Amino acid sequence: MKKIIDYLKGNPIVAMLVVVSIIVGFTTKNFFSWNNLSNLISNTAVRFLIALGVSGCLITKGTDLSAGRQVGLAACLSGILVQRADYASRAFKSLPEFNMWVALIIVVVVGAIIGLVNGTIISRLKVPPFITTLGTQTIVYGSCLVLTDAQPIGGFQKGFTELITGRIGSSAGFNLPYLLFVAAGFGLYFWFLYNKTRHGKYMYAIGGNEIAAEVSGVNTTQSLTLIYITAGIMYAIAGWLLAAKSGGASASMGMGYELEAIAGCTIGGVSTTGGIGTVPGVLVGVLVFELLKIVLQFLGVNPYYNYIVQGLVIVVAVALDIRKNIKKK
Repeated sequence: MKKIIDYLKGNPIVAMLVVVSIIVGFTTKNFFSWNNLSNLISNTAVRFLIALGVSGCLITKGTDLSAGRQVGLAACLSGILVQRADYASRAFKSLPEFNMWVALIIVVVVGAIIGLVNGTIISRLKVPPFITTLGTQTIVYGSCLVLTDAQPIGGFQKGFTELITGRIGSSAGFNLPYLLFVAAGFGLYFWFLYNKTRHGKYMYAIGGNEIAAEVSGVNTTQSLTLIYITAGIMYAIAGWLLAAKSGGASASMGMGYELEAIAGCTIGGVSTTGGIGTVPGVLVGVLVFELLKIVLQFLGVNPYYNYIVQGLVIVVAVALDIRKNIKKK
């Protein structure tokens, strides 16, 4: 209990949103329900995977503004590959119907290639991550528009959508979506990667002081490239899951997800100054950010104001993070 209290004291935004959620829960109907909890878990699970990808970039003092568009491209590409052969509005009529697992492998390879491009430009050409990923963001979005001809993608295989949207438990009461177990699996893997491997130690060393890390023998070029490749793979998996969860895809899918991921990471304690961040913290940050959106819905707030509130949360979270690090110094 003391650890929880200390954590909330050190993360005022988390504490504030938790208090607001409790108040809204006791003053509105159906907030505390299995259906609402299940939706919260499903939404958090996909965003958590994206945030895991972004977290490595932030820990090394970088960023990835192309995350959302990469998710959108992966969703559209997945949708095209798993469209039923008898679907009248197929994007590419001559393309065979792919098995959904083959589709996953293809989008993962594409995501890894995009990540490799980002990592190579950042680590070898020394182009700032902000500029590099801003350019990649535009290129990926344009590629997605060309691929889909700006048309929505539908007609997915039944097994594709049922596998991801399935739940354990009764539909009327207690149930847990399959996405919960997917997110838990990746969360455990990244915890091990960050805490128990050489790659994780190198990542934190680069974030703390890249020059010192290089002098001490860390191959910073290779490490940074691997971080962005890993990020690209996570965006691809998230896009594949998002397409199945939504039952459709379009070029606009994933828009702004990179900002949500950065906000979730920052709220969860990943420092923008580098070298600080944990997987449990990322999970808490993403969960709280998704909880904020649900709270706004239950309060009947105009959806257009959601962006204003989310933007304010991002600015405040980064400002508090910077102040916290200034005090430490």
